[in-house]
Amino acid sequence: MAMLLQVAYAQNQPKDFILLKRGSNQKSQIRFYPGESITYKSKKLGYFITDKIVNLDTDFIYLTENILSPADIEEIDIRNKDPRNRTLRNLTALFIGAGGLLLTVDGVNSIYQEGNLNIDSGIATTSGILIGTGLVLLPLRYKTFKQKGNNRIQVIIMRID
Repeated sequence: MAMLLQVAYAQNQPKDFILLKRGSNQKSQIRFYPGESITYKSKKLGYFITDKIVNLDTDFIYLTENILSPADIEEIDIRNKDPRNRTLRNLTALFIGAGGLLLTVDGVNSIYQEGNLNIDSGIATTSGILIGTGLVLLPLRYKTFKQKGNNRIQVIIMRID
């Protein structure tokens, strides 16, 4: 019975959200819901502010410390929100981890077989390429969403009154 009440309560909850829309591709859309933190730079202030979304209206975003119009927002920090960043972070960790693991395995193998640390030049080159590729991927993450061109910030109200 309690489970049924929770499901019914969850279905009646409003699902309002802020939509960061980059063109018509749904994969590049990012949503912020009430209760989540958002880091933004407004036109009035020249620096980023982190605040929690309390409520949404068709014209305003109500934060714990501010009331903001979507048109006043210049940029939103999306480093932790964009799913494409998780893919890039995982690829970076994969390349750096593979290079480090390859060096470690060759070093342990040489100590076990020969009694001293001796890294093969081919293994060192391959490890260097893997680690270098991982380091090159580090700065390639999506950092901010700028409201210009096809990029739009929309407040979506899903209430049925």
